[in-house]
Amino acid sequence: MRRHRGAGRANRAGRLCHSGERAAAALANVCAGNATNQDGVRDCGGVAALVALLAPGGSPAVHRRAVAALANACSGNIRSQDSLRACGGIAALVTLLAPGGSAAVHLQAAIALARLCSRNNENQECVGACGGVAALVGLLAPRGPAAVQERAAKALANVCAGNALNQDSARECGGVAALVALLAPGGSDDVRVVAAWALCNLCTNNTLNQDSVRVCGGIPALVALSNTAAAHKGIAGALVNMTGGSAANREAVRACGGVAALERVLACPSSAAAHMWALSALRNLGQAQAAGGLHGSGFVVQAGQHIYVGVEQP
Repeated sequence: MRRHRGAGRANRAGRLCHSGERAAAALANVCAGNATNQDGVRDCGGVAALVALLAPGGSPAVHRRAVAALANACSGNIRSQDSLRACGGIAALVTLLAPGGSAAVHLQAAIALARLCSRNNENQECVGACGGVAALVGLLAPRGPAAVQERAAKALANVCAGNALNQDSARECGGVAALVALLAPGGSDDVRVVAAWALCNLCTNNTLNQDSVRVCGGIPALVALSNTAAAHKGIAGALVNMTGGSAANREAVRACGGVAALERVLACPSSAAAHMWALSALRNLGQAQAAGGLHGSGFVVQAGQHIYVGVEQP
């Protein structure tokens, strides 16, 4: 019996689809934590080939595998990250974040963007230029999958770290309000921790974002999160950023129990960075006294029965 020509084309397309999915899965495995394999995949055109699999209209399963492979192939590898950007990979990843797509693809694309923008200024700028900031904010919507919200918040934190244009874009498209909403009690602790860290990065040297966090009710939400030890670094970082140059923010932090919250951070075996930022925030709030004899600008903070010493480098 003669087969219909269209059915034959569909079968060939299906075989190619499965072949691409299997190849992407294999590349994801061989590149995971292996710099030599990452370089080999890039040098033989593997990054460009994986980006090609992200073309619109492809199978969500292929997209998911290809994005996961790109995330592993580029993780911590600046040359591979730059190669992905050069062949249009960032624009392709941002396109995959569009509403209505697969949650699994959204998750993998957010993971990839977070890795691509970690300490890579050019990729941060490219994400912003491609509309990626607004696309990531869209994934923070209420009632979305918690895993997607967490990864999108982490990507947003990396995309906005030290980048004023992306920080402003995040605020203008509702990102500050969306992150503050994720701090609400009853949500996933993992999401709340990452949201606090994202707010820390959005508020670095950005007065408008600092004020926006206060207006959106973010200061009481951050203070309330101080009972979650994993969030201490993000909380202390956000509060030190917000209290450095704003009298209104300092008053709001004091009024909602921020001093006691920062003292809880100091009393907990948190990271060294969390302790340093908590001390600096308390200094901003007028809870510190100058201390002579220290290198740089020294100060001491008394919290309960304990005395802590902080040093600001000149």
